[in-house]
Amino acid sequence: MSTILQLAPQNVWKHFYSLTQIPRPSGHMEKITEFLINFGKGLGLESFVDEVGNVIIRKPATPGMENRKGVILQAHMDMVPQKNNDTVHDFTKDPIETYIDGDWVKAKGTTLGADDGLGVAAIMAVLEANDLKHGPLEALITKDEETGMYGAFGLKPGTLNGEILLNLDSEDEGELYIGCAGGIDITATLEYKEEAPAADSVARKITLKGLRGGHSGLEINQGRGNANKLLARIVHDLLIEFDCQLSSFEGGNMRNAIPREAHAVLVFNPEDIEGLEDYIKEYEAQINEEYTPIEEGITLKLENVELPAAIVPEEIQDNMISVLMACQNGVMRMIPTVPDTVETSSNLAIVTIGGGKADVRILARSSCDTMKDFLADSLTACFSMAGMKVELSGGYSGWQPNVDSPILHAMTLSYKRQFGVEPAVKVIHAGLECGIIGANCPGLDMISFGPTLRSPHSPDERAYIPSVTKFYDFLVATLEQTPEK
Repeated sequence: MSTILQLAPQNVWKHFYSLTQIPRPSGHMEKITEFLINFGKGLGLESFVDEVGNVIIRKPATPGMENRKGVILQAHMDMVPQKNNDTVHDFTKDPIETYIDGDWVKAKGTTLGADDGLGVAAIMAVLEANDLKHGPLEALITKDEETGMYGAFGLKPGTLNGEILLNLDSEDEGELYIGCAGGIDITATLEYKEEAPAADSVARKITLKGLRGGHSGLEINQGRGNANKLLARIVHDLLIEFDCQLSSFEGGNMRNAIPREAHAVLVFNPEDIEGLEDYIKEYEAQINEEYTPIEEGITLKLENVELPAAIVPEEIQDNMISVLMACQNGVMRMIPTVPDTVETSSNLAIVTIGGGKADVRILARSSCDTMKDFLADSLTACFSMAGMKVELSGGYSGWQPNVDSPILHAMTLSYKRQFGVEPAVKVIHAGLECGIIGANCPGLDMISFGPTLRSPHSPDERAYIPSVTKFYDFLVATLEQTPEK
């Protein structure tokens, strides 16, 4: 039995433990959907799945609270499936193994799923509790947030009755978010005719590992290494120094996760390979020095591998590596009026070259729609110059802040009464579902908050235990003090 079951508040952690036992990677929502519906119906509450797969559970107001504005408690049911390369784990079948490390809850070699499992667990605790005071409640637990916010996009107007939406999907306790970045997916592809390597060639695989990775919005400003960018730089130099040829390149697997690992297979003339091992060791030391203290333990591994059947033609190879070197990655601009907050950024998330096709996937974010469009146009121009076909998809606008929000005013006062300090009011550089839900359901008064998490979307994901109690207590107090209709 997991020791997290003994943590306070137990009514939240017990539900989070249940969620860790149910496989729920994005795109595989069947088991978690069934579990949540059974949970709601087991409490005697109206529970249903809408036409796109979101779970909605309704709980009536407690006696004397019927005149309060209806509150929608919103979180997402899916989690990002990331694991260390040496961890054996099937996210579609295996439970998440948790453990306590000081004040943090972590997972063994995988993402923890606290994003947004702790939000869902808090909602379950509220729905189950019989000793709380609250107005009419609706739980909206959306599907596939991490891969495209499909549940939020598919939410139909008129589905919800509430006037206030509390999104439980931010990652710093004591902060209230009143706005978020919009985003757009950029996909660049190219098909090419492969060539055969010289029969007397030798092949080497270069693997880059040990990067921290993380959330491509929340942690994009921390200067962490991007495996695709770094490996493109290494391959670029190897092509020049050793006159080799590219056979394949692969890195990253999620648009919203900073890639942690990447590898490439290169083909060499046996006469030109002298000094390669020393070159790779020197490069490894150089990268570690450049990224200290942000990253530590970056490794470059050189392996002898079987000669591949095909290589990338030289012109395509040069164009592809050049475009990976040139494309915008990381922070592009801070918000001019809030200079400590990222406005516009991009993440070179997934790169696959081989088998006659190149595929590059990027997530661009901005809280300014015109800057988001400019960044998308810039990336389109960059990849088009390399002869690639560029497609834009999944675009969504940011959530514009409302500093005069009634629920913001009420929650700010409530937090100060409870904890003696005012919460920080911020705009987040991530794609919260609030913007999309607000567009589908105009007029909602929205706030996002949550417990403290670190490194979501990576195997270093962890939840700060003391923050969970404060988060839940604040949620309960907010429900009790909801404004009247």
